Amino acid sequence: MLTKDSIEKLLKEADELLDRGDTLQASEKLYKAAEEAIKVISFKNSIRTILKVKSLGHWSSKMYFEAVDELESIYPGIKSLWISAWILRVEGFHEISLDQKSIKLLKIDVEKIVKLL
Repeated sequence: MLTKDSIEKLLKEADELLDRGDTLQASEKLYKAAEEAIKVISFKNSIRTILKVKSLGHWSSKMYFEAVDELESIYPGIKSLWISAWILRVEGFHEISLDQKSIKLLKIDVEKIVKLL
């Protein structure tokens, strides 16, 4: 699990990649920042999903969604912020179908997740 400083460094790296036009790697860095922020927030709030993570020994995609569902009662709106991160993962990284403008819009939601730290 990364620290807040390390997560913010991922955001900065994503900006640099976007400036160079590397939408694939920028999407990956932004998603990673959101993923790591969700981990930290989950542990900080001792949600039930953490027990599953500890039992399994790692996070799965399903567990991130479960964690976000639990965190929604503590941080209203976090689900929609997470969906933006997921779009970056699927459409930006796997499908490589997002342009710079779209990534910059989705980045705003990732930054909001990181600010919850």
